[in-house]
Amino acid sequence: MEATKIHSLAEFLHQAELDKREVTRITAENPELTVEDAYKIQDEIIKIKLEAGDSIFGPKMGLTSEAKMTQMNVTEPIFGYVFNYMKVQNGGSISVSQLIHPKVEAELAFVLKKDLEGENLSVEDVLDATEYIFPALEIIDSRYENFKFTLPDVIADNTSASRVVLGDSLRKPEDFQSDLVGATIFINGEAKAFGTSCAILGHPALSISMLAAMLSRKGKSLKAGEIILAGSLTEAVRFNAGDYISVKFDGMNDVSFHVVE
Repeated sequence: MEATKIHSLAEFLHQAELDKREVTRITAENPELTVEDAYKIQDEIIKIKLEAGDSIFGPKMGLTSEAKMTQMNVTEPIFGYVFNYMKVQNGGSISVSQLIHPKVEAELAFVLKKDLEGENLSVEDVLDATEYIFPALEIIDSRYENFKFTLPDVIADNTSASRVVLGDSLRKPEDFQSDLVGATIFINGEAKAFGTSCAILGHPALSISMLAAMLSRKGKSLKAGEIILAGSLTEAVRFNAGDYISVKFDGMNDVSFHVVE
């Protein structure tokens, strides 16, 4: 796909986010769009945001369950980026008027103490490079109508990145059975979804390993100090104005937020 078209589609999706407006998926008019093209569009969106004064908070993984990968007919997850303006304080508020049709997922986040790069990194390699693991909530908000898209669509749309709420239970990897953590999403006190971290590729450290491998193919690496969202333990749950979302993680403090107009 030509560079001018890549830039045009990136501007289209970026503006949809700014306008809080759902749009037709871009593959409807561009059926030839490939995954490689989609990452080029994502890269262009990142460039647009950086030029506007935003900064990258950290990378995030998507499609990290076997069921989702099978559904999308892929053999590895996808990735995007969380930006500084997306961060929400634990216990804070999220305005639905600033979003389109948001959903919440329970996640685990990794903070690295040293750089990671290359292919075929083991769980032990990742944990050895990890400073802390802690709970987080990702709010995804596809810019596409009815949350319907193909694989290239969602990659181009920065994997539906929207907001993130970071928990405050920092755990050392050696003290943490990160493949055995359960999480329950409550909305207004009612349990809406449950999952365990083994849903993240069997072990969330494998998600970080796959991200390092995918970045290495682009000549990039994971950096010390980065906060990385490894993927979702649960299904994504829709919420509305007036809701109170609280997520309970095994062995860690709750992560929560209020939803306002």
